Amino acid sequence: MPLSALAAGFIAILVGYGGSAAIVFQAASVAGADAGLIGSWMGALGIGMGVTTIALSLKYRAPVVTAWSTPGAAMLVVALVGVDLSAAVGAFLFSGALVTLAGYSGWFERIMDRVPLQLASAMLAGVLARFGMDVFVVMQSDLALVLPMFAAYLLVKRLSPRYVVILVLFLGIGLSALYGLFRFESLTFALARPVFTSPSLDPAVILGVGVPLFLVTMASQNIPGVAVLRTYGYARVPVSPVVGSTGLVTLLMAPFGGFAYNLAAITAAICAGPDAHPDRERRYLAGVAAGLFYLAAGVLGGTVAALFIAFPDALVIAIAGIALLGTITSSLQQAMDDSAWREPALITFLVTLSGVDLYGVGSAFWGLVAGALAMWLLGRR
Repeated sequence: MPLSALAAGFIAILVGYGGSAAIVFQAASVAGADAGLIGSWMGALGIGMGVTTIALSLKYRAPVVTAWSTPGAAMLVVALVGVDLSAAVGAFLFSGALVTLAGYSGWFERIMDRVPLQLASAMLAGVLARFGMDVFVVMQSDLALVLPMFAAYLLVKRLSPRYVVILVLFLGIGLSALYGLFRFESLTFALARPVFTSPSLDPAVILGVGVPLFLVTMASQNIPGVAVLRTYGYARVPVSPVVGSTGLVTLLMAPFGGFAYNLAAITAAICAGPDAHPDRERRYLAGVAAGLFYLAAGVLGGTVAALFIAFPDALVIAIAGIALLGTITSSLQQAMDDSAWREPALITFLVTLSGVDLYGVGSAFWGLVAGALAMWLLGRR
């Protein structure tokens, strides 16, 4: 396991947990979960993501990273108010069944096969560009932490590009410890204990929670996840069984709190980039490393989630943006490479970057819609 791949896996999990674990905590709390049940949710999510990431990365020799549905968790914070927990689990199962059907039936892959690479790359660049911009936004308030990290990135990138991200991460951790920025006050050690919740099927909850969770997961998570794989040259990875397997894992883990699994986009881009390994055929090791960290986080449940949350926000934002700079560059290059596609690609990029949210569906989907519409109106085939 090369150090660069190990570092990419760790940073991917740091960004994933540090950026959205609090949302999952909130969603579980709204559903009426106590501390033990929240630990079960985090354990189920970590183990499910770990198993799928390791298995799929090894099977296809590609960095196939899965994640929980962050937009789905954000939706659940609102949708689960006043909903019985057993009915919520029933909605999770229904959503997982729809994802399984969409995957193994092949219709989702057929749709993705018709998306031009230029539009997919532009959408991916729009999803990730915000993370690159946030490095400089957070630099305003945390100059003493972020500026040395960015300066070190530029210097190490020139001298030793393979280890640039891990060295910048170590520098950020050291500076955060020096400035006393870590939040370890409420950190406790405890293993996750699975808690089974018997599901029930409530038609109103299925329509109000299950169907929106499926749509948000497919449009806002799986579409960018496929774009990452194709942008980095892993078109050989079959979409149908990969997406279908995330639905199957949802069906297995939903009673324990695994509300939705999907292909990752942001964390997958960290593992698929050249900083993970200079050889594209060896970057699957970064996916395996991410899966191992997922499993560790799952076994420790809420403890590891709290540990990642204890990292300073500025450190998580800065290391995420720095780790994704290469991906943003290559995505923009692919999107704008063909002059015939530049305007539709630019429109896709701008709409995605805008963060527009219509009918509960994120900007990644609407960016593709806008790009496709521009493509049609401009007469592109």
